[in-house]
Amino acid sequence: MELDVSTRDDGIAVVVPRGRLNMVSARQLKETLSDLVAGGSARIVVDLGETTFLDSSGLGALIGGLKAARQAGGDLRVARPTPAVVSVFELTNLDRVLRARESVETAFDA
Repeated sequence: MELDVSTRDDGIAVVVPRGRLNMVSARQLKETLSDLVAGGSARIVVDLGETTFLDSSGLGALIGGLKAARQAGGDLRVARPTPAVVSVFELTNLDRVLRARESVETAFDA
């Protein structure tokens, strides 16, 4: 899995996992999210538009990032999930916690 990280002009960090988000790659995502929060970026968008697979380890990394961001006074939002990711969110009822946004740009609107 590749992981791209950038920060927008408004200070929102954008993380783009590319490929399979599974037990092997979840550790990298969790560390990246923790590092962002520790570095002062508590508003994070995870763009799942290029994530082809998500398992429980990947879910754990996302929930860990959400918890860390909220404890730091921010939030973690997910954008553009693929159909495979959406079905995992729905099966685990995490679609109620990690509500998918249509785009990275609008993830923190309203």
